[in-house]
Amino acid sequence: MFSSTPYISFPGNAREAFEYYQEVFGGSLDVMTYEGMEGLPFDPPPGVVAHAQLHGGLVVLAGADDLGEHPQPLEGSAYSLMVMPDTAEQGKALSERLAADGGSIEMPFELAPWGDHYGQSKDRFGVLWHVNTSAP
Repeated sequence: MFSSTPYISFPGNAREAFEYYQEVFGGSLDVMTYEGMEGLPFDPPPGVVAHAQLHGGLVVLAGADDLGEHPQPLEGSAYSLMVMPDTAEQGKALSERLAADGGSIEMPFELAPWGDHYGQSKDRFGVLWHVNTSAP
């Protein structure tokens, strides 16, 4: 069976981001750090996330801390993620929740010209989320 999972490299705050996403989307979170790994060709700082995966809730999402020389903040609109709750009420609540605590509403969640309810929110980590609920 083929599957696909978005993967985000965070600039040193992957654990915080994934714990936040678990609060927002639910599901089970697995976080693995480099501690105890032998034979690595580099010396990672303590607590750095080697791999995290959130599954079983509204989204499946994977990622880690970016160990590059100059990790980039997650800004702009070069990438974004879409979530599709069942109802407009769930969509509005999710859009507002993603924008809370330092995020922003980029496009208000409301009835769109194509008949769905749609909006865009940027979370406090800089990830842009499209929230869409299909017309009944």
